[in-house]
Amino acid sequence: MSNAMILTGRFLLGLYFLVPGLMKFAAPDMHVALMEAHKVSMAEPLMWIAAVTNVAGGLLLIFGRYVRLVALGFVVYILLVNGLLHDFWNEHAGVSSERELQNFIKNLGILAGLLVLAGHGEARAFTLRGWWRSDQAVRRSRDEALVAGSIPR
Repeated sequence: MSNAMILTGRFLLGLYFLVPGLMKFAAPDMHVALMEAHKVSMAEPLMWIAAVTNVAGGLLLIFGRYVRLVALGFVVYILLVNGLLHDFWNEHAGVSSERELQNFIKNLGILAGLLVLAGHGEARAFTLRGWWRSDQAVRRSRDEALVAGSIPR
């Protein structure tokens, strides 16, 4: 894949999580009510965890930090959201099963994109040292050290 396509896809997937995360901060009561309509226990703390996860993870994807780790984390997140909030197989007052099925399938498409992104990205240890550096910068430094012979092959 070309770097431009990967960059664009990563940016758009990051926006897909960032914008709803910001919306959770802007209207938390609405999101908690939705979760409670789906009988999610501990809705309020879980909504705040989701909000922080969406914003932080979205920004990490957009800026190319820990892409594989974040993408795999969002895979788990989507599986949880699909099971808890887009449960089209259950009846909920005021909730359309058809719309939940549509959201469920849409999320599977997003999940597929995340798996492709994770498969393309490199494994990177999560450390505090150099955490702000992009995955590309870390890879470039490692490759330069390999060429210089300071890291054994």
